[in-house]
Amino acid sequence: MRNSDAVVAVRAPASSANLGPGFDSFGLALALYDDVEMAAAPSGLQVDVTGEGAGEVPRDEQHLVVRAARAAFDLLGHQPPGLRLRGHNRVPHGRGLGSSAAAIVAGVVAARALVHLEEPGAVESLDDAAMLRLASELEGHPDNVAAALLGGFTTAWVSGSGVRAVRVEPAVTTVVLVPDSPVSTTVARGLLPAEVPHRDAVANSGRAALLPLALTTRPDLLFEATEDYLHQDYREPAMPESLSLVRRLRDDGHAAVISGAGPSVLVLCGAAHSDAAVSAKLVERLHGVAPGWQIKPMAVDREGTRTAG
Repeated sequence: MRNSDAVVAVRAPASSANLGPGFDSFGLALALYDDVEMAAAPSGLQVDVTGEGAGEVPRDEQHLVVRAARAAFDLLGHQPPGLRLRGHNRVPHGRGLGSSAAAIVAGVVAARALVHLEEPGAVESLDDAAMLRLASELEGHPDNVAAALLGGFTTAWVSGSGVRAVRVEPAVTTVVLVPDSPVSTTVARGLLPAEVPHRDAVANSGRAALLPLALTTRPDLLFEATEDYLHQDYREPAMPESLSLVRRLRDDGHAAVISGAGPSVLVLCGAAHSDAAVSAKLVERLHGVAPGWQIKPMAVDREGTRTAG
């Protein structure tokens, strides 16, 4: 790949995985974004980061966007001699809102866009399905990366042909409650048991089957459809305040779940809550049960990761 003055700009959304019963399968893209600008350079690597986590992320080849881009360049057969990266992060790190998925998908999409500017035919080797496979390999599971890549509500799974995902248009809005302290995904996953009771698996299967219907055409079923039997309670030692908050909100009738591996809490609301007045009343009630938490009304992202320039 030759050096070029071209810069590609990529915007990648946050995401919430699991949504209660859909462990490692369901994802919902959220209208909160990380922005990345990437350009080829004659040599070296320059990484500039502002916003969320700016003081914590590496500025070398270990930066997650760079690692994802390098992997994509390798698959495309067009590794640039040098790279310049500028990022502005809005997705909180370590809060269960898909910050790593946003970084990975942004890196893969930006690399593909850069190669397309100089060698349009080369990108055929990295179509949407291949980007999903690569992003899932880098992330370790497909739920967040599918939502970040495609937008909307996604169901992802692994078959004999690899990782696959489908997207549907949800008819919901959300409120996200974010605590001050992060929780490591590795820690949260480490608390999960190797086996669960058969009755819990049966109950969870029913709720998981119900949730796509609730998200699209039957928001009156959101509360029941978001019941989980597989992972949330097991993670309580790592995030007791989050689980306590979920239970309090559900006792009040809200479809509240742990967002991804936590510790953020996601409240799924029917489309009526997109009305500003209704949403304001809901947020006011949430302030009463979650003092000290950031409370963010958040629309669903409909487009997924996109490029400009």
